[in-house]
Parts: sequence; C-alpha cells; structure tokens
Amino acid sequence: MPVAGSADRAPAVRQMFDDLAPRYDLANRVLSLGLDQWWRKRAIAALQDAKSGVMLDLCAGTLDLTRMLIDSGATHVHAADFSAAMLATGEAKLLSDEPYTIHCEDARSLPFEDASMDGIICGFGLRNVPDLPVALQECARVLRPGGRLVVLDFFQPIGFFPRVLQGSYNRIIVPLVGGMLTGAGEAYRYLNESIDAFQTPAEFVHLLKEAGIDAEAQIMFPPVAHMIHGVRTDD
Repeated sequence: MPVAGSADRAPAVRQMFDDLAPRYDLANRVLSLGLDQWWRKRAIAALQDAKSGVMLDLCAGTLDLTRMLIDSGATHVHAADFSAAMLATGEAKLLSDEPYTIHCEDARSLPFEDASMDGIICGFGLRNVPDLPVALQECARVLRPGGRLVVLDFFQPIGFFPRVLQGSYNRIIVPLVGGMLTGAGEAYRYLNESIDAFQTPAEFVHLLKEAGIDAEAQIMFPPVAHMIHGVRTDD
C-alpha cells in the first residue's frame, strides 16, 4: 500500500485504483450518502461560462464529471487519468458520438498545448498526485488566460468540529464500509493517510497563486470537503 507522503507512490496508487475500478462508484455513493454527486454538480456550476467550451476533466476517474460536462454543453471534454481501468469503467456512461477524448496520462505531464483549455475541473484526484506544484503548473500552462479551474477534494480539515468529524469517519467508517463493498479495506485506509499528507485549503490556494491562478476556497456541506475555484491570470 502506498505511503501518502512518498514521492514515488504513483505506481502503487495507480494499481490501487485499477483494482478498485469495478466497484468504485458504488463505494463513493454509499460512503458519501450520495453527497459526492451533489458536490460535483456544485463544481460544474462554479465553472460558469467556461463549461460550454473545451474542458479538461483532470484525474477523471470513472468519468462522472465528464458526463456532467457533456450534459452542460461542453464543446469537447478531454478526460485524463493515470488509471486505465477507471477510465474504461467510466466510458460506459458515455456515447461513442459524444464530444470527448480519453487520455491515460499523468497529471504532472499533460499532452495538451499551452492555453488550449477554457476550463479545468478535478474531483477528488489531485490529493493522490506526487509533486503537486508540478501538476498545478501544468494546469496553469494548459488553461487559457481567463479560463476557470475548479477543484473538489478532501483537504486537511481546519477547526475542531471538521477535524473530529472527518477524522472519525475516515479512520473508522470508511475502511470498514469501503472494505465491505470492494474487498479492499486497506485502500480506504489510504484515504485517511492521503488527507493527513495533503494541503490545507489555504495552502492549496497559495500554490495555485504561485502557478498563476487566483483562487479561493469554499467549504462544502457537510464540512468534510472543499471546493477551490479560480481564474488563470493574464500572462
């Protein structure tokens, strides 16, 4: 099992998600009581007009956000993730003639031209990427000036109640229920480790600013997830 803070954890994390792919959506719906889809709808709305352009669904997983972007009128959606099994599982949600392209790629080295995306969305994926500043620089590179970025994730909680709520749930309920649903309880113990090793919302906003994206953090309900949304500044 990968150690959340280790720089070379990418291959092990990729294998973990490949193994989880067949029952990943079911586990998400049960563990979040369906709130994960509501959070995703909020993230799509935060893209504003950008969602009608050329979009990048980064760390796309099983393509829930890609499906929502297409339904929202995106001109084209590039869905990128480093787990081929997750992408293959999610592609059943899409029609062959819809405007999307699948890319099995690493977030730290994106195969897109500079300023080629009107918007980028990432749901619960950047926490698993080593060398996070490199991935955020890549986001800024491929996002056009004025383009919007929206990130949903479980950041390090701030405040007593969020820490207790998130910590208790992730340490006890998530491995137990996730293990029952997928047979991979150890993978769901990694979730808690990855949050402990991740940024606070304020630290993540600072990294985005250093990359050239002005952003702000918004706490979701319940207070276990955050949405970070911002705009790439002009060159």
